[in-house]
Amino acid sequence: MNGRGASVTACRESVTLQRGLWGRLKRVAFTDVRVLMRGVDERALGQVERVLVEADFGSVALELTERLEDELRRRRLRSEMALRDWLEATLLEYLADASDGRGAGELRLGQGDGPGVLLLFGVNGVGKTTTVAKIAAKLQAEGTSVALAAADTYRAGAAEQLAQWAARLGVPCFTGSAGADPAAVTFDAIEAVRARGTDAVIVDTAGRLHTHGDLMDELRKVVRVAARRSAGAPHESLLVLDGTVGQNALQQGKMFAAAVPITGIVVTKLDGTAKGGAVVRLRRELALPIRFVGTGEQVGDLEPFDSRAFVRTLLGD
Repeated sequence: MNGRGASVTACRESVTLQRGLWGRLKRVAFTDVRVLMRGVDERALGQVERVLVEADFGSVALELTERLEDELRRRRLRSEMALRDWLEATLLEYLADASDGRGAGELRLGQGDGPGVLLLFGVNGVGKTTTVAKIAAKLQAEGTSVALAAADTYRAGAAEQLAQWAARLGVPCFTGSAGADPAAVTFDAIEAVRARGTDAVIVDTAGRLHTHGDLMDELRKVVRVAARRSAGAPHESLLVLDGTVGQNALQQGKMFAAAVPITGIVVTKLDGTAKGGAVVRLRRELALPIRFVGTGEQVGDLEPFDSRAFVRTLLGD
């Protein structure tokens, strides 16, 4: 293929990825929706499942396709708009959150004795440290005084990265020496913000340990220390997952949720809709509320998760 042909192909592929899910479904599976309305088209349903898998719905793709097939067999969908409305309603059903009545972007900081303590969990590389800074900026904008704690003491440069964010935001950052006990850093940070009268501390926890014992044991210790040093802590335990890594994100979520109490998920790196099914999949299979979605690298690129707005953006067109 010559250079011009390759360029045209790449352009077409880019447009395909940027098209909303509904547009992709219509282009591949629902070329003539009227045909689908007259009965079950097995080939079209297979194409539906393929598009959903490509959009990172994972196992939810099969479930959604089977539900669609049942609706078609029962003759409940008789127009293109009815089909689209059904798809939107079903995705909203999957994303529904009745956990504690809080809005997606509302953070609980506790009341009474001690500062609010927010713990952020996640493996290295998911954008956890950047998310710490984004949440700090959000709290600042709401009038909450905040400090950061670098309890990821085993990753080279982690403390320096967090300290740089703290300097940009103009907030204190508490660090320990390389390889220090993460729980000890958390203890010292909580005591320091208590003494200063700071409203909240956000703790960046370790995402990987090498020769210093089991990661989950270390994180459980951080949780115990937080609980002892501030009433009701940790007030939030947010799990940061990379929305572009599919099955790996799901496995990470299950691993962390089994080890430490998680109050919500932050899905990062979703600056488009090509892989938006990951959000549906994580909510469905982890049964944890999605609190925020990260859409870029800047400090303001953090949005409270709005399921209706998300589904409409995901569907597009």
